[in-house]
Amino acid sequence: MAVIDKKTQRERRHARIRRKVSGTAERPRFCVSITTNHIYCQFIDDVSGRTLAQTSSLDPKFKAENARPNMEGAALLGKLAAEAAKAANLSEVVFDRSGYKFHGRMKAIAEAARENGLKF
Repeated sequence: MAVIDKKTQRERRHARIRRKVSGTAERPRFCVSITTNHIYCQFIDDVSGRTLAQTSSLDPKFKAENARPNMEGAALLGKLAAEAAKAANLSEVVFDRSGYKFHGRMKAIAEAARENGLKF
């Protein structure tokens, strides 16, 4: 049996999740992606293939807080994502963790978004 690295495991989890999770205009997919240096959040309508709202650690509001993409920054980003969703008239979403485990920064983003009014 071949050794599978972490990246391949995450990609497999992501493919498995995406088979089940899809966003619509009424209930878009809240996709969170974490890279080495940044965190990106998007609200995607998979039917039309459009991004309805987005925010990231590159956002001026995020940078104005002198935040970093760590646990505290992830919580701030969850709040900013919820505000961006409200501005786009979105209240219910489907959470897509992109194959990452629901732990650490991913969990902080989800909990902050829920506390600021998103339902998922």
